[in-house]
Amino acid sequence: MVSVFTMQMPNNHRHRTSSITQVLLAAVAPLLALHLASASAVGPPMGLPGCPTMCGNVSVPYPFGISVGCSLPGFNLTCDATHSPPRLLLGDGTAAGVQVTDIFVQNATIRVTSHAIINETDYLAAVNSTWGLIGTGDDGAATGPFVLSYNHNKFVALGCSIQATLLSNSSPFVSGCSASCLGGDPGHREQSIGDRHCSECSGNGCCQASIPIYSPSYDVRLIRLGDPTNYDGLLPTVVVYIAEQGWIEDVWCQIIGFVAGKELFPLDPPPELLSAVPVMLEWAMNSTQPARPGLEADTTSRCPTNGASSACMSNHSNCIDMNSIFRSGYACQCSSGYYGNPYLSNGCQDLSIGPSEKRKVLSIGLGVGSGAALLVLGLGTIILVHKVKAQTKKRLRQKFFKQNRGQLLQQLLVCQRADIAEKMIVTEEELEKATNNFDKSRELGGGGHGIVYKGILSSQDVVAIKKSKIVIQKEIIEFINEVAILSQVNHRNIVKLIGCCLETEVPLLVYEFISNGTLYSHLHVEASISLSWKDRLRVAVETAKALTYLHSLASTPVIHRDIKSVNILLDDMLTVKLSDFGASRYIPIDQEGVYTTVQGTFGYLDPTYHTTGHLTDKSDVYSFGVLLIELLTRKKPTSYRSSQGFALVSHFVGLLSQGNLDQILDPQVAREGDGEIVDIALLAQMCVKFSSEERPTMRQSEILLENIQAAKEFSSDVTDDDRSSGENSLEVRSCD
Repeated sequence: MVSVFTMQMPNNHRHRTSSITQVLLAAVAPLLALHLASASAVGPPMGLPGCPTMCGNVSVPYPFGISVGCSLPGFNLTCDATHSPPRLLLGDGTAAGVQVTDIFVQNATIRVTSHAIINETDYLAAVNSTWGLIGTGDDGAATGPFVLSYNHNKFVALGCSIQATLLSNSSPFVSGCSASCLGGDPGHREQSIGDRHCSECSGNGCCQASIPIYSPSYDVRLIRLGDPTNYDGLLPTVVVYIAEQGWIEDVWCQIIGFVAGKELFPLDPPPELLSAVPVMLEWAMNSTQPARPGLEADTTSRCPTNGASSACMSNHSNCIDMNSIFRSGYACQCSSGYYGNPYLSNGCQDLSIGPSEKRKVLSIGLGVGSGAALLVLGLGTIILVHKVKAQTKKRLRQKFFKQNRGQLLQQLLVCQRADIAEKMIVTEEELEKATNNFDKSRELGGGGHGIVYKGILSSQDVVAIKKSKIVIQKEIIEFINEVAILSQVNHRNIVKLIGCCLETEVPLLVYEFISNGTLYSHLHVEASISLSWKDRLRVAVETAKALTYLHSLASTPVIHRDIKSVNILLDDMLTVKLSDFGASRYIPIDQEGVYTTVQGTFGYLDPTYHTTGHLTDKSDVYSFGVLLIELLTRKKPTSYRSSQGFALVSHFVGLLSQGNLDQILDPQVAREGDGEIVDIALLAQMCVKFSSEERPTMRQSEILLENIQAAKEFSSDVTDDDRSSGENSLEVRSCD
């Protein structure tokens, strides 16, 4: 007789399991050994039956495949065995020979190798070049399921006194940065390598910028800003890349020659740093262009309503929309608590039982002639399963806690007060209960980096739980940064961080629940009537108060670095709650700013910071000025283009200078506002001046806005009183 045991131990027997286990394990050990000899040692399936899933040292999971019939359309790869080890190539391998080095099913990304766009040693005033890895059709759109991941890549330039600009067919300017060699010593002082030092790539011999606009190919223009002979022997080679985020930090010191015992810079970077540059691509099922590419994302879900037509084949998988302003489609992920390949029917398996444990505990089918022996073996198996699962889950939580830098986070919190650290750490079990295991019905929304769920804690507090979509080092760093900053600030217009969970593969943050959405969702509606002008003015005042607190009143000044309408939450009373501090930076009290890797949102980004990498409080002032323009015009800074091709800030400032503000003003603001509209427009103009020195501080902006608001309210009160007096006078005259 063959039996499979799945019963569970009653709670009142658990205290006896230790002694019973020793006896029963001794009894079943010989039979377990026989079973384990024939059990499979592998984890969940990787590819279709009979299909090869390795090329050299690279795994090839489905939907990818290297043989006919082993992949979904568009996901075919080629294994080039002429090299040792064999190389995995994108597509049929005949186009550009793009090599694939990693495939990440859960994140819907692949890592490929590219080459330097520009590698120039001659002293040319300007150099032009192009970059492209992905095939394009006649309309210029990407063919196939792949796009450049603008969340995972950076535009990088190395050199002295240079400016590199990234352009595309759809936009005259995509991104850019400038690099100098301060003090004749590029890459100095900050990071120790051997017995020398080098800095992060933040403008000193090396600069980098985000790539906010996707295009299948880019044009690159390099301009020399000074006499290159001034830097002879320093950094003679100028190199420009599109590369995976974080890669340049790892190789920067090697590129400039700062290795132990080396005194001179190399004339050329090592060849492997020019021809094996990692780049991240994203994929999506049913991948198409939106109706207005680069301007507006399709909001319709691409997840198939008919499960039979979905690529998400596992019963324990979820469909994730991958819609953006550049591409629409969907991808599949294993559900929380499962791992493996969601594109295969049995691909997602229980995370609490890893591949090594499966050999021990999945099932024991035994021929048994005695009912007593059957009971003993079944009981022993149950106890073994229970213990192995508990141990595995404990190990996983410890692993994830360390992976998410839990010790560092605790140190950051303990430095303030030990009770804060203890209070802010929330367990995974608590959050699973709060969200009903992160049920889809609890989703509040999400963006490129994560999903926000509504939860109810055991204390009955309603909270918002932020769960990151991707697991990369940058996300973990931003997670820790946000916790460190929000645990130290306390202001009515800044969202309150309640706690954090470090026991999961994906870090979780727990905030106070803000019920009324974002300023963006209130402002940019389809109807002609949006947020009232009175409420917009109050939003501007309260945002200014929050930023003034961060810049001037917090124990250590903080630069938010990503002020935009999406990051301003509104409660039921439309009170501002400034959120998303993942990109924020501390500024030492004795310093005016810091040099950093450029980060922010295209359209709101300070051009001075973007060009130099020098972050100051005036960078937030610029973004705040853009927000004021957005409130006045109801135009989207990230996508707006005038008929002449001007971005929102340029068009607004130009019309204001010409006295034609009404041409861009929101008609609702023109109807509801008065003379204060021009005052706020002038303040916005000052905030977005190119020179940061000419911009006001946030404190000055706050005071001016408060005065404008007070005058507006006083004027409204006087008008109401006059109207009331007038009505009374009319009534008296009619009585006479």
